[in-house]
Amino acid sequence: MKSRILTGVVYVVAFIALVALKWLVPGGWGALGFDAVFCAIAVIGCLEFLKAFGGVSYIQKVFTIAFCAVSVPLYVSVQLTTSEGFLAIACCACIYAFALASLNVFHHGESTVKGTAICFFAMLYCGVLSCMLSAVNHIEENSTAAIITLFLACMFTDGGAFIIGSLLGHRVPFKLAPKLSPKKTVIGAVGGIVGGMLGAIAAYFIDFGLGKVFDTPLVYSGNLHPAVTFMFIGLVISVLAQIGDLFESAIKRECGIKDMGKLLPGHGGILDRFDSLLFSSVIALFAFGIIII
Repeated sequence: MKSRILTGVVYVVAFIALVALKWLVPGGWGALGFDAVFCAIAVIGCLEFLKAFGGVSYIQKVFTIAFCAVSVPLYVSVQLTTSEGFLAIACCACIYAFALASLNVFHHGESTVKGTAICFFAMLYCGVLSCMLSAVNHIEENSTAAIITLFLACMFTDGGAFIIGSLLGHRVPFKLAPKLSPKKTVIGAVGGIVGGMLGAIAAYFIDFGLGKVFDTPLVYSGNLHPAVTFMFIGLVISVLAQIGDLFESAIKRECGIKDMGKLLPGHGGILDRFDSLLFSSVIALFAFGIIII
């Protein structure tokens, strides 16, 4: 528990520093701090994923890790220059897919179809979803609000699920997914949803306060009060975050491992910590790129 708390404190301090960098450095350059983190998530997460499953040839690993290594930098560089980041990633993914398929032809035997499927999934899960995180980081309007909401909603989801599950789990002992994660309860999941909503509301007021200080108000055209809209966004993020966490549990159950890695003491690997962010990135991009404005 001490290691878990210490890692959590470092995580929060790093998050605050990255938000400050993003807010204070103009021209989008401050956002590159978050992009560096997302690139690390893509690469290290890919390494953890491939190691967990096994059955992948050396050359398939090289191709997959290379894609995850270049995906976020490619998206960011193209997005900042031509605003065509998604097109660049789509083209890169197609080239990667053709290359992987060719390995089954010219490297058949060692590069199996099963290994190809695992690599494809690693590409989507670690590489493409990390690009989604960078896309949230580079939304034209409200990108700081989006990043703060995404991180806080996921953090409060974890905290709410743990606190409510610990306090009330024995009183309402209905299991959420007993075959995947026997300790998770339905009441804990409800606590996580409440926590995610509170985290999103907190994100709104943080962004509102920072906007007042730096004269960068939230761009909003909805009919509801922004705090209410943030609350609903937090609800959906929380649901996806918990699904992402359970999906990670399914992978570990399938592979017969306890954690995806050991990089983060008390938490496990990169994917153990950031699985909820990866799953929630799409709804955050949709909400702040389309709904909020």
